[in-house]
Amino acid sequence: MRVHFIGIGGIGVSALAQYYLKKNYKVSGSDLSSSEIIDLLEKKGAKIFIGQSARNITENIDLIIYSPAVKKDNPEFKEAKRLKIKCLSYPEALGELTKKHFTIAVSGTHGKSTTTAMLALVLIKAGLDPTVVVGTKLKEFSNSNFRMGKSKYLLIEACEHEESFLNYWPRIIVITNIEREHLDYYENLKNIMEAFKKFISHLPKNGLLVINKEDKNITKLLNCSTAKLLNIKNFSIKRTEAKKLQEILKVPGEHNIYDALAALTVARELKIPDKTSFKALSEFKGTWRRFDISDLKIKNYKLKIIYDYAHHPTEIKATLKAAREKFPSKKIWCLFQPHQYQRTYFLFNDFVNVFAEAVKEKWIDRIIISQIYDVAGRENKKIKKKISSQKLVKEIGSEKISYISSIEDSEEYLRKKAGDIEILIVMGAGDVYKVFHR
Repeated sequence: MRVHFIGIGGIGVSALAQYYLKKNYKVSGSDLSSSEIIDLLEKKGAKIFIGQSARNITENIDLIIYSPAVKKDNPEFKEAKRLKIKCLSYPEALGELTKKHFTIAVSGTHGKSTTTAMLALVLIKAGLDPTVVVGTKLKEFSNSNFRMGKSKYLLIEACEHEESFLNYWPRIIVITNIEREHLDYYENLKNIMEAFKKFISHLPKNGLLVINKEDKNITKLLNCSTAKLLNIKNFSIKRTEAKKLQEILKVPGEHNIYDALAALTVARELKIPDKTSFKALSEFKGTWRRFDISDLKIKNYKLKIIYDYAHHPTEIKATLKAAREKFPSKKIWCLFQPHQYQRTYFLFNDFVNVFAEAVKEKWIDRIIISQIYDVAGRENKKIKKKISSQKLVKEIGSEKISYISSIEDSEEYLRKKAGDIEILIVMGAGDVYKVFHR
């Protein structure tokens, strides 16, 4: 059987491509540019096309799986439709797999990747041999975002973006937290809550819902009729195991304790001994793009550089606070690139408040904010005219926060100031990661 992936370099799509490679299917795929993930897929046997063309689609292809980012006028998608080849979006294709396995789905606004990764290591350590699809690369998976297991268990990261998770049919759902996010699609919190209600309705009668007891929006969710019929287990940072996790985790920050608590709660329901779970969690090395630390030398100055994918105010707060906890007496600077005009617009006050708090609480010594990263195909032209990083910096109104337009100019400035920096955080979900790599 032949499967072709449109947008094969995407973090989710690439995991499914690896699944089909492991099943000995003939796999091909296309993307607009090369990447580390695409190089990995080529090494594993996928045929890759850089650039997308109708010529890449042939009649002997049995199934097309495409990224949700692919538009209907994509030449490969149009050709597949013309040839009447079966086409599934990534969430639809993953959804088919969830029906065939004992699926554990980790959802929530923040912490999905880390919680999925932590739980994966616990399940592996316990000998449950899960298949894992996670939205990040793991060192424990040889820098892959996929692991093929031989058991009935399928562990997936279930993203709420554009209601993707409504394609999944799990036996266990984890909800880490619920906040306003993806407002270009949902518009408001009420619609987000409705989507989560629909998602938990996918659980069978003997299913399990694992929730964060401290999250007020999840608490509201539990009042719905579906939730009242479910087996619900909650986790709380106020319980004794939280202190033990704080002592053993290699990754800093309260947010990581919450993620570990979620993983531990699922493990207990699967009858995994705490001794096994704590051992696995103590060995967790962190995920790609989350508090990723390297040593750096600029001229004669030695400093540490941290890359973090944080792009939502809650994630930013967690990262900056964790940095100060890990490096209590160091001079910490941050280069932040806002991600998407609409997110910056809808959450403007939250961004202002979190950076103001970071300065007030001395989590950070200096913050550089660069131009907003323009997400192609997802921006509103009217909103783009209303919002800017300059407005954000002006509203925060601190001498410790300044605007430098491009990340290239920001990088040049930070190199000149290297003597004043001991810890440099490079933060955002756009192309600011290039500074970290350089």
